[in-house]
Amino acid sequence: MEFEMTYNTQEDALVIAEYGRHVQNLINFNKTIKDDKERQEFAESLIELMYQMNSQSKNTLDFKSKLWKHFFMIAGYNIQVTPTSGDLPQKADMLIKPERVDYPSKEYEFRHYGHNVRLMMEKAIAMEDGTIKDGFVETIASFMKLAYKNWNREHYVSDEIILEDLKSLSKGKLSVADDRSLDTLASAVTIKKRRPSHSNNNNKRRNNNRNNNNNNRRRR
Repeated sequence: MEFEMTYNTQEDALVIAEYGRHVQNLINFNKTIKDDKERQEFAESLIELMYQMNSQSKNTLDFKSKLWKHFFMIAGYNIQVTPTSGDLPQKADMLIKPERVDYPSKEYEFRHYGHNVRLMMEKAIAMEDGTIKDGFVETIASFMKLAYKNWNREHYVSDEIILEDLKSLSKGKLSVADDRSLDTLASAVTIKKRRPSHSNNNNKRRNNNRNNNNNNRRRR
């Protein structure tokens, strides 16, 4: 007995790869069923099969509706069955693209500082004037300088650049005194990197104790 082998390259391309070849073949077979009731029941059984294949998405809102859309897409929108919702998916619906959302120019211009900087600025603007607010604004500016350095390591960044950006982002509502340094956070990060951790010190002590014990045993 001879068997004729079929290679994937000889098969039709998969419309939605995640469902596999067998589901696509079953949907194509579904299209050939002549009896309307039998064709409908077979389609609903296939939807249940597709549902079980995506069990991790069972809690997704309107997931069954999505499966029917995939079903009709695989069928080439050429099958006489009706989704349980009663709405027939159309090919044109799948071609609709969402409207482009323009990225805010200011947000894009200062993207290297991150969105959290803007949130901190809003909080600082709402604070009462005083030493606490001044210290908070200095911290924001210091963080901005650190973020700028991480973003552009090849160029020197001065306090003047950061203060100008601070003024621009806060619309002139926040400022730092000229005699204040913005390298506070950068210095703290450097010190933290250089300072050995307690765990490292403890490990060194344990290793020394083990070595001393081993030496004492050898002498005995």
